[in-house]
Amino acid sequence: MYGHVFSALPGDPAELFRDLPSPCYIIDEGRLIRNCEILKSVSDATGAKILLAQKAFSNYDLYGSIGPYLSGTEASGLYEARLGREEMKGEVHVFCAAYRESEFDEICVYADHVVFNSVGQLERFGRKAKEAGLDVGLRINPECSTQEGHEIYDPCAPGSRLGVTRAQFDLKMTDGLFSLLDGIHFHTLCEQDSDALETTLSAVFEKFGDVLSDERIKWLNIGGGHHITRPGYDIERLIRCVRRAMDEYGVGIYIEPGEAVALNAGYLLTRVLDVTENGGVTNVIVDASAAAHMPDVIEMPYTPPLYGACEDGVPIRLGGPTCLSGDIIGDYRLKALPAVGDALLFGDMAIYSTCKNNTFNGMPLPDIYKLGADLSVERLTRFGYGDFKYRLGKKQ
Repeated sequence: MYGHVFSALPGDPAELFRDLPSPCYIIDEGRLIRNCEILKSVSDATGAKILLAQKAFSNYDLYGSIGPYLSGTEASGLYEARLGREEMKGEVHVFCAAYRESEFDEICVYADHVVFNSVGQLERFGRKAKEAGLDVGLRINPECSTQEGHEIYDPCAPGSRLGVTRAQFDLKMTDGLFSLLDGIHFHTLCEQDSDALETTLSAVFEKFGDVLSDERIKWLNIGGGHHITRPGYDIERLIRCVRRAMDEYGVGIYIEPGEAVALNAGYLLTRVLDVTENGGVTNVIVDASAAAHMPDVIEMPYTPPLYGACEDGVPIRLGGPTCLSGDIIGDYRLKALPAVGDALLFGDMAIYSTCKNNTFNGMPLPDIYKLGADLSVERLTRFGYGDFKYRLGKKQ
């Protein structure tokens, strides 16, 4: 059912990870490298520069493994910018919906590119960024929605706070502000194939083609949401899209995937704490929490792949140990009903997990391990009570 997600694991994962404490994350170095090899092939074929969007994956202990395949990092603010500068060689790009006055000077220390979300932000901070030697960009909103469902992830939805529409651009942009610009940025996709990019690019060229044609514009950043490393993704169409933009407008291209870098490159190990019955539903309570350890399960929402799930097995509902009634991981079928103490393994847990988890209900943060390319297992980080306590009060 989820064979491709766990295909990198040899034999029975329960045997490979049997001595690890639960819950814990395991980052698959070999899978990360294979993903980045695919991304590097796109760079080699087009000349586009590909950046790691750290909002999806920021386990910097693995930056040394993936850095040689990428051109740098993308950050959403000061801390991610600093992390990218300190832990990975290459360019550091920053986009934030609005920058803080108190942080902007320090951002300029770490960043190479800074992208503004509005003409007002460009007016407020653009000259300071240029004086610091940074490339300056403006995020546009082509008003071209290609997503179905998941409106929370659609930057082109009506009333979006992200990006400058053409009407806003024409109303507020002056030649003096335009002269500060080096590039244009858009990010409109979420886990989509290159046909959505092709549609979006046509809208961008229609609405902002004259802007891209200006000789002062050196680059176009096409953002993230490109599921480049997903099986079946149309890479050749992506390459055609990138080449078209380069050929028609003479600009360099940046791509900022997050998920594509770490797609299917991580696991979450958990163990069964209890099994209960209610209203014909078999609830299997595990020591991992959707709310605390895999927030996108609730926020997206989605059902994460589970090793051993099948289509005709015993129906169960997996849930976490917190007091939240909705702490539900998902409904599955397994060949046999799990028993207390049994280990279960979720896949695709490298993205939006370690960088979004929390200590709700006093849940411990799962330790983080690395599955090496040679199948060795190494603990990278151990968390404890102090990580819960000292984020809430004075550190003693």
